[in-house]
Amino acid sequence: MDKFVIRSGNPLSGTVSISGSKNASLPILAATILSAGKCILKGIPALRDVDTLLQILKELGLKIERKENGDIWSEVSDERNSVARYELVKTMRASICILGPLLAKRKYAKVSLPGGCVIGVRPIDLHEKGLKLLGADISYKHGYLVANVKQLVGTDMYLGGTFGSTVTGTANILMASCLAKGRTVIENAACEPEVQDLALFLTKMGAKIKGIGTHRLEIEGVKKLTGATYTVIPDRIEAGTFIVAGALAGKNVTIKNCRLDHLSAIIDNLRQMGTEIEKISNTECRVRQAKHKRPIDITTLPYPGFPTDMQAQMMVLLALADGISIITERIYPDRFMHVAELNRMGARIRKEGATAVIEGRSKLWGAPVMASDLRASAALVLAGLVADGSTEIQRVYHIDRGYEQIEKKLQKLGANIKRVFDKMPTTADE
Repeated sequence: MDKFVIRSGNPLSGTVSISGSKNASLPILAATILSAGKCILKGIPALRDVDTLLQILKELGLKIERKENGDIWSEVSDERNSVARYELVKTMRASICILGPLLAKRKYAKVSLPGGCVIGVRPIDLHEKGLKLLGADISYKHGYLVANVKQLVGTDMYLGGTFGSTVTGTANILMASCLAKGRTVIENAACEPEVQDLALFLTKMGAKIKGIGTHRLEIEGVKKLTGATYTVIPDRIEAGTFIVAGALAGKNVTIKNCRLDHLSAIIDNLRQMGTEIEKISNTECRVRQAKHKRPIDITTLPYPGFPTDMQAQMMVLLALADGISIITERIYPDRFMHVAELNRMGARIRKEGATAVIEGRSKLWGAPVMASDLRASAALVLAGLVADGSTEIQRVYHIDRGYEQIEKKLQKLGANIKRVFDKMPTTADE
């Protein structure tokens, strides 16, 4: 399988443009199942997760075309198949987002359960709860969730769980509610930018949604949704990753096509550490390395709090801070698979339950390491940029799921990173 080989020593300088959001693209693509016409989606990144979902949608009867300019054209041509196979679903947990639109449009859905995950338990109980409240009959057979309904009917619901609101669950119930009869109110809805983006796309298709960007969504069901043309938001996690890269090794890094209003918690924490971040416009900023990295404490929280998807990347920076920092994981308490690999590179990190205690030190050193999931692999790349010597990162297919040509973007900034090609694996897990 492919690996990255990174040699440190090169300061980063130049301009990088952020791709479209993976976590916005996936539910938006799933929402095209609801459409009675052609949808044209712009800014969809070329990622393994996107390719997987496109394959699922094709098997569900959608005609999908990716144009030379990157636009994706999607149109439903056959509604006879409503089964999402395990062989595809097992590679990507987010594929569960097809459940809501399938049930709403075709009254039947059979979707493989996505299975376990290396970043911890990620149940779909809130998806099931919401759909049942809308009137769906749900059962489990041979590893599949089977749902059917004569007509979804709007209702009021509270969509909260042990660790707060559910992003994918909110997306699923939101999509299903658009074709339900009557009004649906979702309390404690996730308000992440990706959920907002989905709601705006659905609105453009003809859905009636109030409260976008808040924890209370009101959806008035309509009889049908039409096709629409839409551009997805930039990927805030990719932007955050490159901002951290600038904080680690940046001489003068300019980041374009980013939404700074989606990055407030990340930018605030980096500035507390001493990183220089200059706002050029609402979609562009400049980052310079902090001369002295101050230790801070971080707690991951639902948006607009610090995102769990940036926890691993920030840990690399804190590992080089002048003191002791603490990260508390409130979203996925087991999301610390990267700790052991960072310690192999010389970091001093101790895991205590849902908390990591990071004792900063002056340097890291290169080592052979193994990526365990998408964001952990990004953290190892960042560590390799500043670790003495050479770093080899195995199983980089994880990073291909969520970062579009990350090595080429880093090379453009001056990083000494190369991909060593080998046979790709057949499955991925996160």
